[in-house]
Amino acid sequence: MNVERSAQPVSATRLVSVTRSLLRASTLCAVATASTAGRPHVNTAYFAWGDPFDIVWLFSPAARHSRNVRRSGSAAIAVFDSRQRWGDTDRGIQVFGTARELTGGAVDAARRLYVRRFPDAVDADLGAYRYYRLATRRVKLFDERHFGGATFVMARVRRDGTLEWLTTERYR
Repeated sequence: MNVERSAQPVSATRLVSVTRSLLRASTLCAVATASTAGRPHVNTAYFAWGDPFDIVWLFSPAARHSRNVRRSGSAAIAVFDSRQRWGDTDRGIQVFGTARELTGGAVDAARRLYVRRFPDAVDADLGAYRYYRLATRRVKLFDERHFGGATFVMARVRRDGTLEWLTTERYR
């Protein structure tokens, strides 16, 4: 298999549009963390997101993932619609950044985002859970409808919250 790298940048407007579309594609995400020994851990969670593409979710503070986040803060999240069918036009997003358990006013902001996406959560007993947020630093976009087959577009989140194209890779 060959990897072709394109020098043609993707516009910030297009990156934002595709990123938002991919985050809306599913209400579930896979959260990946690593233990201090480097062992990977993954778990699914319902998530909400806000600008600049930061993702919030609920975990028990006693969960392995929560302990990993407290130790290193490093995390990645994958979002995709699991109803996709082999051979059709595929799409998904991987998000990389720094995660942390939220405290103070950040909890209220996360709760608002979460309840906006999941209105039934407003009445749920969530006492055993805490809000976590991934501060997104990079995204890897896979949207064959927008970028073509077997094409991955990487972008970084700039300090002002805009997306900046980094690279495009096509697998042939």
